Amino acid sequence: MSDKPIEIYGTTWCPDCHRAKRFFEAKGFSYEWYDIEKDPQALVRANNARKNNKRVPTIVFPDGSVLIEPSNAELEEQLNQTGG
Repeated sequence: MSDKPIEIYGTTWCPDCHRAKRFFEAKGFSYEWYDIEKDPQALVRANNARKNNKRVPTIVFPDGSVLIEPSNAELEEQLNQTGG
């Protein structure tokens, strides 16, 4: 996998955001967390990645692929596809 970290865009109140962070931590993957309510530039990047879809978390993988509000199974599948 790339040296570029996984990027997670979300909010502090979002349970799916917390679940996604726990998933990556349990798997030993590093990630960068961006709170889109506190970081206007992160919100712009998230909106660009998710084509203005308003759901979170928005997860951008090092290969440029994006998952929006994925389940743990979808995250696992993505990691398998990208060599994670």
